[in-house]
Amino acid sequence: MRKILIIGAGKSSSFLIKYLTDKSIDQKLHITIGDVNIKNAQLLAKNKPNTNVIHLDIFDANSRRSAIKESDIVVSMLPASLHIEVAKDCLEFSKNMVTASYVSEQMQALHEDVKAKGLVFLNEIGVDPGIDHMSAMQVIDRIRDKGGELILFESFTGGLVAPESDNNLWNYKFTWNPRNVVVAGQGGAAKFLQEGTYKYIPYHRLFRRTEFLDIEGYGRFEAYANRDSLKYQHAYGLDNAKTLYRGTMRRVGYSRAWNVFVQLGMTDDSYTIDDSENMSYRDFVNAFLPYSPTDSVELKFRHALKIDQDDIIWDKFEELDLFNANKMVKLKKATPAQILTKILMDSWTLSQDDKDMIVMYHKFGYTLNGKNHQIDASMVVIGENQTYTAMAKTVGLPVAIATLNILNGKIDSKGVQIPITKEVYNPILKELETFNITFKEKDVPYLGYNPLNL
Repeated sequence: MRKILIIGAGKSSSFLIKYLTDKSIDQKLHITIGDVNIKNAQLLAKNKPNTNVIHLDIFDANSRRSAIKESDIVVSMLPASLHIEVAKDCLEFSKNMVTASYVSEQMQALHEDVKAKGLVFLNEIGVDPGIDHMSAMQVIDRIRDKGGELILFESFTGGLVAPESDNNLWNYKFTWNPRNVVVAGQGGAAKFLQEGTYKYIPYHRLFRRTEFLDIEGYGRFEAYANRDSLKYQHAYGLDNAKTLYRGTMRRVGYSRAWNVFVQLGMTDDSYTIDDSENMSYRDFVNAFLPYSPTDSVELKFRHALKIDQDDIIWDKFEELDLFNANKMVKLKKATPAQILTKILMDSWTLSQDDKDMIVMYHKFGYTLNGKNHQIDASMVVIGENQTYTAMAKTVGLPVAIATLNILNGKIDSKGVQIPITKEVYNPILKELETFNITFKEKDVPYLGYNPLNL
């Protein structure tokens, strides 16, 4: 039996565990699921063949190292900052490793040592990053193979609520870590390349610089820029491209409303608010508004943000119960971002019957035989329920397939890797199609650009 250790049985692990346990008999696999919350792991492992659950505290070095030493390959589904301790143990005990997270500087620093030991540490093999890499590189390599040269690449991903569960004015619910949604975009200006010119969008302008995208059957979306769109320019072989842009997708209208929180300072995570545990939601909002002996919090809010009472954006804020004097924050020494997260979770937490949705959209502009061409590709995945979500499906299945392919010697590139080679992405994308994770491609006119827009 080949031993797979999965560390972490959170929301993204359901499809990962199901895929591997379903194949455990034919592929001679024994799966161990380690988590500090053993109840959740037991639910996912219930009645699964060749599977056992252990209590594993990542901060308990002895139990962590013992579990890793007994395995053949380790799948870390931990928060990104915790992968490095697992990686160091995997290196010491000569175990291959898979994660869905971005490659950190600490992880990258292990590359030569991992390579020297003949190991594969495959990272960024979830949805974004992951499916975005693989689906993009498949088209980019196809264009290159027929002699084309890439001049434009844009990529967008959104974790959203499915249309049938979309029942609030924001057209949004949390489908992953709420905190990450609230602090998204902070930590420096968004950077991208547009028609050969470097562009920068500071955080306070980020949510007012959006573009529209239409996906057949699902309507219109908007996108705002990710922090560093040039991160993968060299890895993708796009050093000569004129336009490179990566963005996050939301339904139209979300960004304009979210920008109000940014302008008020409610997304700030750099300081704590005094006496926050005794604040009401109304007190929290009022803390960011000027004093008035006569004006209500609502009036001051609208006046400060120049929002008319009959503007749909005002209805969005009322829907969140922001001005409720009876709902209490109950968080000690909380940052504005932490308090806002708590308030939003009241309204944006998926209910038991809700389904989530993952949307991805790529644009490829290229020259071939002296002419400009463009391919647009889109993917939509709808979740099944609150256990088998679209997020879990698009994160967990690529991780699971990659894990088995490494065990079976189909992925053999040594060192710290991301899934941008044909050896990795072709078989994984092909198998994902059997789970209805597919892209629709269409050729569209390449519109070029207007120099006046630069």
